Amino acid sequence: MLVTTTWAGWQVPLWEIPGEVGRHPWFIATLVDAYWGFLTFYLWVVYRETTWSSRLLWLITILALGNIAMAIYVLAIVLRLPSNAASERILLRGELQVSRWIPAGLMGALLAISGLAALS
Repeated sequence: MLVTTTWAGWQVPLWEIPGEVGRHPWFIATLVDAYWGFLTFYLWVVYRETTWSSRLLWLITILALGNIAMAIYVLAIVLRLPSNAASERILLRGELQVSRWIPAGLMGALLAISGLAALS
């Protein structure tokens, strides 16, 4: 996904999508569907994360990177689980908090890739 979105950004920056594409009903429906899913996932993040700073960083990251950020969030939890852990530890609030450095790093990478795309 990272390769695909980077390639797409280098081909046509997001802000240069032709108007006829941006106004197409299926383009709009797809965006609404995607962002509704992102916000639904984010409600779970709000439940799991205990600090507002972490919640805010994850909101910005999920809205900017979508499924990429969501997958990294879940992987960050799963990879920290002991092999004998119960599956509900993934879903429930507990000691397996995700570092707020992860969304900050993802946003830094997004800005760097966007800057490179803008220069080319």
